[in-house]
Amino acid sequence: MSEIKGKDEEPLEGDGDYESLPPHASLTIHMTAGAVAGILEHTVMYPVDSVKTRMQSLQPDPKAQYSSVYEALRRIIQTEGLLRPLRGLNITMLGAGPAHALYFACYERVKCTLSEVIQNGGNSHIANGLAGCVATVLHDAVMNPAEVVKQRMQMYNSPYRNLLDCVRTIRHTEGLAAFYRSYSTQLAMNIPFQAVHFMTYELMQERLNPHRQYHPGSHILSGAAAGAVSAAITTPLDVCKTLLNTQENVALSSMHISGHLTGMANAFRTVYRFGGMAAFFKGIQARVIYQMPSTAIAWSVYEFFKYFLTKQQMEGEAGTAGPV
Repeated sequence: MSEIKGKDEEPLEGDGDYESLPPHASLTIHMTAGAVAGILEHTVMYPVDSVKTRMQSLQPDPKAQYSSVYEALRRIIQTEGLLRPLRGLNITMLGAGPAHALYFACYERVKCTLSEVIQNGGNSHIANGLAGCVATVLHDAVMNPAEVVKQRMQMYNSPYRNLLDCVRTIRHTEGLAAFYRSYSTQLAMNIPFQAVHFMTYELMQERLNPHRQYHPGSHILSGAAAGAVSAAITTPLDVCKTLLNTQENVALSSMHISGHLTGMANAFRTVYRFGGMAAFFKGIQARVIYQMPSTAIAWSVYEFFKYFLTKQQMEGEAGTAGPV
């Protein structure tokens, strides 16, 4: 691992600038680093994600009404068991690996290409934002079915015995289209989320890590800030996505909605009719608390593996070439 430089120090000769490594990194390196980062991002903070899903319920069971994240976790563990907040983690891990592998690999390649066009290879906030949008389309195409299953298993009194039972039941009763019912809403949420996310991260890196060395502290702080800002801004869309994914029967029945709720516009109308503007911000505390450390973990792990794997590859190539 390279040494961490101070603000006024120049990179040591032969040590290599960290951000000069990615252009030499293979697609496999980006995908491997992205997959590891994605799995860790979703698993470490998963219990808080479970709480967020429940707190976004439009008409929760009286036994599942919580005033804070801490209270929710304490009550879930006390009344439903220690492992209940982890329900649905298996499908999340299965989806997060390939989804984030595509996500980071696409982001790096598109960012590099657009930066060459827009800024002659320099850092461009427009390129960062657009690259994040393109990467999101691929990520959500893989992750959306996993999100549907995950959120159904996270809900209070979920009727599904296990992962396979949930998948089979959804397929038999609602059809395969149910796994992508919220895809348009997911994209409508995640495209601005990721645009703000990547632009904030790169902006923070310019301030905290101008030499672009491998610097874990700056990656953690930049990731946390990016996660908090983008999560808060897109909470209304996340509430609508949760409603489309869970098809909350009690809430829909009370609004005299029969069948399955589809479409972002219908979800927006339903949420507003149920609780006004305040309903769009249900679970915002849990969402921000989840996203800040999750995004910090994702970026710090991704940057470490990108650095480590690229360094190993370059050292291997130098060893193969032998002394000049």
